[in-house]
Amino acid sequence: MFFGIMGVVGAVMLGWLARDPMEIAGLVGFCLLGALFPDVDTDSKGQNLFYSLMILVDAGMIYLKMYVWAAWLGLFAMLPAIGHHRGWTHTWWAMLVVPLPIVLVPVLFMGVREPEPFVRFYLAFLLGYFSHLMLDGEFT
Repeated sequence: MFFGIMGVVGAVMLGWLARDPMEIAGLVGFCLLGALFPDVDTDSKGQNLFYSLMILVDAGMIYLKMYVWAAWLGLFAMLPAIGHHRGWTHTWWAMLVVPLPIVLVPVLFMGVREPEPFVRFYLAFLLGYFSHLMLDGEFT
């Protein structure tokens, strides 16, 4: 979380990020989700938050009759359960791959032509993920 807040403060001070409170809150939230994600493979606060969020999003998709998307989300939400603690969720490649849908879904499936805002959210998630792995000693 510290990395996320400092990253946002630095980006605002350098003029890389507008001072939009909603976007800043979203970026800090994505950083927090990224920091919690590596521990979704074990009983943790990260797991509880992750699956609570997935249930809400999946229920929303079902309500909107987006059944195919709800099925895909349900499938991908189960993937952390097939590994063991500090397994694939604690790797550098997972840190890069897990948040890719933040950019790829809008660009490939929703026709977004300007991915820059989504790239910022990808980087926020990535920063949180990196901080978790770094604090766990995965890069030593």
